[in-house]
Amino acid sequence: MDENPKSSVPQAAPDTLPPGQVLTRKFPVVGEKAPPPEALDLDRWMLEVDGLVAAPRSYSYAALRALPQSRRRVDIHCVTGWSRLGSEIEGLPLAELLAPARPSAQARFVRFVAYSERAHDTSLPLDLALADTWLVHSVDGAPLSPEHGWPLRTVTPSRYFYKSLKWLRRIELLAEDRLGFWERDSAYHNVGDPWPGDQRFTTGSLEPAKLERFKSAESFDRWRRGRTVLLGLDLRGWSPHDRDLRGLQLKNCRLDGADLAGVDLRGANLSLSSLRGADLRGADCRGADLEGADFSGADLRDVDLRDTALSATRFVDEGAEGEAVGARVEGLRFDGAHGLLESQEDYLRSRSACDPPR
Repeated sequence: MDENPKSSVPQAAPDTLPPGQVLTRKFPVVGEKAPPPEALDLDRWMLEVDGLVAAPRSYSYAALRALPQSRRRVDIHCVTGWSRLGSEIEGLPLAELLAPARPSAQARFVRFVAYSERAHDTSLPLDLALADTWLVHSVDGAPLSPEHGWPLRTVTPSRYFYKSLKWLRRIELLAEDRLGFWERDSAYHNVGDPWPGDQRFTTGSLEPAKLERFKSAESFDRWRRGRTVLLGLDLRGWSPHDRDLRGLQLKNCRLDGADLAGVDLRGANLSLSSLRGADLRGADCRGADLEGADFSGADLRDVDLRDTALSATRFVDEGAEGEAVGARVEGLRFDGAHGLLESQEDYLRSRSACDPPR
């Protein structure tokens, strides 16, 4: 599949996109990009079906592909803010694979486990998964690439894409739910329905007194050491005393108008945070996760965005009066960045001082 087609910015009717989503023809890579070697070795690959089932099953890849395969057209909605409509997936419905295992009456949830160094997993109510989850090996007539989950992944179109798991190795039926990797590690919402527009994350993670201590801290080492996820913080107009923000996890935060000129944000995670009108002149953001962040109207002159994750990141957007509000990007570097959507790439390319992504 072409992940970077040469096409104009796609358009969609307003009622076809969930709140806060941007349409793309690309298929951005999100989350982990490579599994361990055993995930790609089809001679060793095995899918286990167990838990609350009367007849646990094991499938080799050849046995799985020998089952009847079907196609389905679906829309994909990523929690970072991009949507890809009309993707044709190929594989088989979860319900067809589970039927021979005979789920017990006590089974109410299903847990999917990945071939993954970090033990990625996710869970869904069993009724929902039986109605909507597919096991997928191909998209748009071509095999999935390994970074998208080949040889087998799950796809549950009615939920944000983090509820669809790459590199599937185990399906476990449970009586009680277990939070998945992204829900445990990044406080993602356990339901993840795109249409309400408020099921991306859980609520803010710091009480007011602790928030004030964070804002006035002379060092951020304690938050860096434990990779603490700081979620939903109101940091509007913030000017940190310590300009070393490396590795901080500031997800879904309000940083509008913040003074971040010259800060070190290498390896930080600002996914889905708003930095509208912020001053980041000369900031070093190499290797940061900026998926879904909003830099509209920000000052990004001489900022280093090399090797950053930019899926659904906004550099230009409409203001309250309908006018375009764009970031200042003279001298911006973003070579090696990945995931940039069409409208934002068009905006950055139109500024001659910008280096195009490579």
